[in-house]
Parts: sequence; C-alpha cells; structure tokens
Amino acid sequence: MDNRNIKQGFLGQKMVVLPNSIQQRLHKSSISKEFYITDIGFYPKAEGHYIHRKKGCKEYIFIYCIEGSGSVQFDGTKFQLNPNTYCIIPIKTVHSYYASKAEPWSIYWMHFRGELCDSLYQRHCESKSEVKNVHFESERISQFNQIFDMLNSEYGSNHLEFANILGLKFLSSFIYTEVDQTLNTRNHNNIVDSIKIFLNENLDKSFKADEIAEKFNYSSSYLFNLFKKRTGYSLIHFFNLKKIQKGCEYLKYTDLSIKEISFKLGFHDPLYFSRMFKKYMGVPPRKYRKENS
Repeated sequence: MDNRNIKQGFLGQKMVVLPNSIQQRLHKSSISKEFYITDIGFYPKAEGHYIHRKKGCKEYIFIYCIEGSGSVQFDGTKFQLNPNTYCIIPIKTVHSYYASKAEPWSIYWMHFRGELCDSLYQRHCESKSEVKNVHFESERISQFNQIFDMLNSEYGSNHLEFANILGLKFLSSFIYTEVDQTLNTRNHNNIVDSIKIFLNENLDKSFKADEIAEKFNYSSSYLFNLFKKRTGYSLIHFFNLKKIQKGCEYLKYTDLSIKEISFKLGFHDPLYFSRMFKKYMGVPPRKYRKENS
C-alpha cells in the first residue's frame, strides 16, 4: 500500500480524479489513447504533503512548483523542486515526494498515460536533468485551469478529447520549453519590427503611447517593456528619434521651410519642433541646415 500523509483542506486546493470507466473510454479512443490525463490538481502551500509509493504508479506524474519548495525521490536520487521548476516521475517506479517544512510548496500536478507518453518522457530526459527550470508564464496557468475546469465539468467524448489535447499541449510547453522560448522570441521580434515599420510609415502623425499599444492589441505595460528591452528606447523616444532623423533629411536635401518640415513630421508647433530637434541633435534646425548645406 502507498504511504500517504496529505493534509486535507489546503486553502484553494482542487483535484479531479477521473472514474475508471472514463479512463477506459479514453484508453480506447482513437484520439485520446495517445495521451490522456487520469488525475489533475493544484495544492497551494501544501504543508504536510507527503506521498510514498512502494510499487510506483501506473501513470507518469508531472509536478510543477510555483512557490515554496519540496523534494522528489526516485531511482535512488533525491531532487529539490523550487519555484519555476518541474519534474516528471516515470511510470512504475518507486518514488516519494513531499513539501518542505519551512516553505511548503505550491504545485500544479497531473497523472497521465497513453501510447505517446514513453516517448515524451524520453524527450524530457534528453537534457540529463530530472528537474527542469522554466519561465513563469501566466498563460500556462490559465491553460491548466481551463483543462481542470473541463475535466471537472462533463464527460462527453468531444469534451474529454479536447481537454486532453490541451493537456498534451500544456505538458509539451514544459518538455519543449527551449523550442517554445525560441518561437516566443521570434514572435516578440516580429511585434517590435512591426511597430518600427508602422512608426516609420507614420512620421507625419502624432501618437500617444497608449494609442500605439491599442493599435497592436497589447497591454501598454507589456508592449512598452518589450519594445524597450528589444531596442533600448521607449516607444515615444524611438518615434521622436525617427522624426528628427527624417527632419535631418529634409533640412539637408530639400528647400522646405522649418515650418513645413515640422508639419510634415506631425509637429503642429514649429517652435516645439525646433526645441525637440535641438534636444536630439544638439543644434537648432537652422544651424543644422547651415552646417550641412
């Protein structure tokens, strides 16, 4: 028998264990037989949480720690889980895991089976580290909660199949975290590049930072931080810099007046444009034109 010591009633605790009849349906389904969840849950600040299975478990066990710490032991080795780390306990392997007494862990966990799982576990093991670090992403938590709610609500075939497809996607985001981060980086770069193109194509207009964020359908705080991280400039600083660079071109290669140039760059006050130009270039527009004509 398993030795268990799970303090009941953790504030915020939730858990779903699928009935055997449902698990058998998933096992026989042409869609779900590759991967399906049998148990899933979340234990916050799980003081006193302890599990020991002398005969192992008939499912793989995924544990993701988001705060506090705890220990996992199998194959004669003990591992520590800290915030933003996860591990997978292999099937039919003697193991134990427990929360730290000083700082009990908060963990998202699931038991899973299926024809694909042996290969997934082997992929997980390729890095030769049983405990993996991952970046915290609120989207992961939202997806976990969606999977949990679906498995906790109804057992229609379509419903179960979709929940387990999401479960595979969720687990894969950990196992293939390096690939996922590379794709996210590329996506972030694409966003920043799109903003640069947009700003360069609209130098004759005036935008507030919030208007740019709304244009690209992102929260202003997320977009501003991302843009500055990628370019070293704030959105508005970058936009004004491009305006001034364009102003330099007009001053050097056209006969447009300072007033005309300021209007073409979205500045309705020529004096404000002159002050801005001097701030970036160190000299006022007229002097710049004289020195570069």
